[in-house]
Amino acid sequence: MTDIAIHVENLSKQFRIGAIKNNRNFREALIDGFKAPFQRAGRVLRGQVAGAAELDETIWALKDVSFEIKQGEVVGIIGRNGAGKSTLLKILSRITEPTEGFAEVQGRVGSLLEVGTGFHNELTGRENIYLNGAILGMKKAEIKRKFDEIVAFSEVEKFIDTPVKHYSSGMYLRLAFGVAAHLDPEILIVDEVLAVGDAKFQEKCLNKMKNVGEEGRTILMVSHNMTAVKHLCKRAILLNEGQIIMDGVSHQVVAEYLNSEIGGTAERKWVDIEKAPGGDAARLRAVRTRTEDGLVTNSFDIRQPVVVEMEYEVIKEGRVFLPHFRFITEDDITLFTSLDQDPTWRRRPRPKGRYLSSVTIPGNFLAEGKLLVSCHLVTVHPTIVQFSKRKIMAFEVSDCGEGESARGDWLAEMDGVVRPTLDWKTQYNPDGSKDQFLEAI
Repeated sequence: MTDIAIHVENLSKQFRIGAIKNNRNFREALIDGFKAPFQRAGRVLRGQVAGAAELDETIWALKDVSFEIKQGEVVGIIGRNGAGKSTLLKILSRITEPTEGFAEVQGRVGSLLEVGTGFHNELTGRENIYLNGAILGMKKAEIKRKFDEIVAFSEVEKFIDTPVKHYSSGMYLRLAFGVAAHLDPEILIVDEVLAVGDAKFQEKCLNKMKNVGEEGRTILMVSHNMTAVKHLCKRAILLNEGQIIMDGVSHQVVAEYLNSEIGGTAERKWVDIEKAPGGDAARLRAVRTRTEDGLVTNSFDIRQPVVVEMEYEVIKEGRVFLPHFRFITEDDITLFTSLDQDPTWRRRPRPKGRYLSSVTIPGNFLAEGKLLVSCHLVTVHPTIVQFSKRKIMAFEVSDCGEGESARGDWLAEMDGVVRPTLDWKTQYNPDGSKDQFLEAI
């Protein structure tokens, strides 16, 4: 018996730009909605290329995608918006057909591709649970055994006999995820559900998916939460413009994605001093971000120190210079500015020559996300700007959830522009009637 859960070969999907969707009647929509998310084992969906040439304005959402996923693997699908991630999951979930190639899925598939996929608005929460279980091929007794667990997870006890059309989006999502994760699908396909809902629910979903993976079931998930991908998935697939760019160990694939996403290199150089940014007294020759051991990169683990450095050339001696960096969030908020405090050169006029000034941001200080770097050099007394390059570079900080960081065991989104690891201490009082606390035991 094969251990391959998903086999995809030369899969391509073409869409017509601006095509009008077919109008379906209520009965057709109802049937499609019921059968789309959950399919029985062993079906193969093959593409039909006939008529594709007649489309005059088309795009390929997927092009010649091939991969295999073994039973029990937890795989993340990542990439920028429009890369083809959701199209791939819809083909695997039998919601849409490929144009070319085929996808073979071995096992019962539970899909959660958007809020309420597979639900019908006119049915109650209870009826939708039983309906989805029946579509999966489960017996009524099996569904009944899981029912209370699904309702408790979803936190919709008061509304379980209310038609889901009256649910809020949060209630809809909680029930949809609860059904998809608890009705024992052999393959769970999830598309960015963690982008909706509060932090508490996101954490609950992540823990449930972790448990599902530990039970040996196959999970294929799309997410923009790189922490979740690295924590839950040993393997990740990077898509770009409908093609696989990289398939491998999750933290390596995520690093590749982050490097490509932040735009620009980790190092910029000006070889010709005449073309380099600068004034009458100094010129910028290079700026870069690197690790403590010298690796030039723009992708850092949250525990890693980030070294930011500038090379510049003093072409007129006798001036006091003040190099500094400004660190800016994607929302254009200045996080902080760091000015050169090296006592060797502070308030000291500098002779002509090449200089390298660097600053080290300690690990476990920055939060996850992208920071843009502005590079500046001024003279003092009088203050004259020699060069000021705004947002000349960017680097990304990510937290894979392994090792020691301020995240601890929390996997959902965390607020804040910095995330320092601070000292915590908890004492214990076995007798609440006394104001005496003991060290933890």
